Amino acid sequence: MAQTEILLLEKVDNLGTEGDVVKVRPGYARNFLLPKGIAVPLNQANKKRLDSLKIARAAREAEELQNAQDVASKIGGLSIAIAVKTGSGGKLFGSVTASQIIEKVSEKGFSLDKKHFNNFAPIKNLGQTIVPLSLSKEVTAELKVEVVSENPIEEEE
Repeated sequence: MAQTEILLLEKVDNLGTEGDVVKVRPGYARNFLLPKGIAVPLNQANKKRLDSLKIARAAREAEELQNAQDVASKIGGLSIAIAVKTGSGGKLFGSVTASQIIEKVSEKGFSLDKKHFNNFAPIKNLGQTIVPLSLSKEVTAELKVEVVSENPIEEEE
């Protein structure tokens, strides 16, 4: 199968980032990447642009890493409480999900996404839980989540 080499000008999911030389099918390049200005055909003139794109990519990655480290340091000291309905003996109705945690964290002024919650299992018990967050490939943070009952806990008989 024929493939075309192109130079990416922007980040494309599951393909590469700016400055990458990738091989794609001709139709994908001709109908999607080239008309949108996301990529250019690989030729001698465009190979000269490669160095400037790699410098821009390094600068962008360094800035993203710095931002992730700043957010990680601020979230490291953050603790949130989520009130849930409970039944007899303090058993939860349902569980605390990533979306509920994202909502509470956004109230504190931070923006998280579900992609930051790698290997997260919904919380099904009352008490404090440490939730690991993956803010980038190199930066992780831990968020303290306190699950409390919104109604008085009745003892089981």
